[in-house]
Amino acid sequence: MSILVFGHKNPDTDTICSAIAYAELKNKLGKDVKAVRLGEINEETKYALNYFKAEKPELVENVAGKEIILVDHNERTQTAEGFEEAKILELIDHHRISNFNVDEPLYARVEPVGCTATIILKLFKENNLVPSKETAGLMLSAIISDTLLFKSPTCTECDIKAGKELAEIAGINADEYGLEMLKAGTALGDKSEAELLNMDMKIFEIDGIKIGVAQVNTVNEAEVLERKEKLLAEIDNIIVKDGLKFFMLAITNILTNDSTALVSGDGNDVIEKAFGEKVDSNLATLKGVVSRKKQIIPPLTKAIQG
Repeated sequence: MSILVFGHKNPDTDTICSAIAYAELKNKLGKDVKAVRLGEINEETKYALNYFKAEKPELVENVAGKEIILVDHNERTQTAEGFEEAKILELIDHHRISNFNVDEPLYARVEPVGCTATIILKLFKENNLVPSKETAGLMLSAIISDTLLFKSPTCTECDIKAGKELAEIAGINADEYGLEMLKAGTALGDKSEAELLNMDMKIFEIDGIKIGVAQVNTVNEAEVLERKEKLLAEIDNIIVKDGLKFFMLAITNILTNDSTALVSGDGNDVIEKAFGEKVDSNLATLKGVVSRKKQIIPPLTKAIQG
């Protein structure tokens, strides 16, 4: 039976492409590993998969009884059903470690870089292997996505170096390709409110309090905010369904590198404390904020704990 490798629910480009890349590496090392996904892929990821002629991984809903490898996540609220009944062999990630308990020792590689694919390239090199041209393109796509084309504060020298190496292997111009891929991810018009919120939503548990933070990239935030009331109604459904204290949708403009937060629930005090911005009519302006991992979750965590 194949070992399953996957990223978080509501998968983004790093989750999908890192799972594919790590499966390729492990298979080259003689293991039987299969990349799978826990949810539907977004438009940006579709663009990358189509460009590099890669199949989207199979959807898996429960991993009980399986041997598994986690990439691009570790929190219990973000992983597969059946997690407690699975055997976790490895973890490759670039996020904070939280709510993560396992029964047996495992191989864990967690580094403070902008993207999981950057770590996976290091693992290829440490094993004297090179990713295929197509997989290199997917890994580059992951780095471009997670670092907003090397402009996000999460981007490190390691990510820039990896991006250059992968672009060379894939034989593409990272800047030209990257802009087209990011633009593809901003095509939100045909998405329902529920689809838009679930494209890149994560649930975090901080001191026993559960919050939801979703993010969408756009070149025109006004277009998203035209749907404000419908989005708030759907957000309130999510708050009830998942037992959240509050929910934040970060609407990130990839051209200005600013975000507008649409928020609902019992979180205005926490949000105002975290960002020093007033919440007015369910909206807060987050200047220069583009990274959930580095610029949204840490201040929210401190505000809740403080």
